[in-house]
Amino acid sequence: MANDHSPSLSSKRRKARKLALQALYQWHMAETSVSALVAQFLADNNMEKIDQEYFTEVVRGVPAEKSSLDDKIAGHIDRELSRLTPIELAVLRMGTYELLHRLDVPYRVIINEGVELTKAFGATDGHKYVNGVLDKLAQELRITEVAHTPSR
Repeated sequence: MANDHSPSLSSKRRKARKLALQALYQWHMAETSVSALVAQFLADNNMEKIDQEYFTEVVRGVPAEKSSLDDKIAGHIDRELSRLTPIELAVLRMGTYELLHRLDVPYRVIINEGVELTKAFGATDGHKYVNGVLDKLAQELRITEVAHTPSR
């Protein structure tokens, strides 16, 4: 039995996060229904190489908890949510959702994945901002895990 952090699972999760970011961006920009988005992405992508369950959970979970996620994010940023780029906002919502609900994923992995997605799709230095905000959120939402993680 493969453990939860085997290379194939982490690769499938990375691809799921990338697709989830694209779906959440589309949801935010076009106000597409979540059900339609999930159906579209499942039909248009080879889901054998993607953690489909993870993708579906995040794409359904972020919009369902948008208000509470935004409240948590707003407590750690220096501007209005509306001033964030759509990519930064989508990554921060995904990361916050994962910090809250995916305790099986180490907080450092969530932060790293958010930074990498922002580097790939966001503004030039957006990844630095996302890194700082997700780090603050991890210290609040994963206080015990952060306290028991050795420094690098």
